[in-house]
Amino acid sequence: QVQLVESGGGLVQPGGSLRLSCAASGSIFSINAVGWYRQAAGKERELVATITVGSSTNYADSVKGRFTISRDNYKNTAYLQMNNLKPEDTAVYYCNGLKEKGVFPYSWGQGTQVTVSS
Repeated sequence: QVQLVESGGGLVQPGGSLRLSCAASGSIFSINAVGWYRQAAGKERELVATITVGSSTNYADSVKGRFTISRDNYKNTAYLQMNNLKPEDTAVYYCNGLKEKGVFPYSWGQGTQVTVSS
């Protein structure tokens, strides 16, 4: 089974930047779409950004213009460049495939904590 490992989170001040990484145990990103998700304390997990096999990207309105999703098929790793971070971005960030018919294709990893605070 595919395992996903997120990394790159940390504590950053408002306006700062972070780059998150999502490493997959198998070569899946070259043939499957990738999504970044986040879950803030007490809230549901939400979709943040997606990138398709054809490299088409989409972003949640709350992060559009600030976040950039990308993929390195050779390294089998997906990334989320996060700029101009806001306190509202504080959450645990996860990667996965895209939910289809109510189902996610892979098991969730542990996620990586992003905390935006002064």
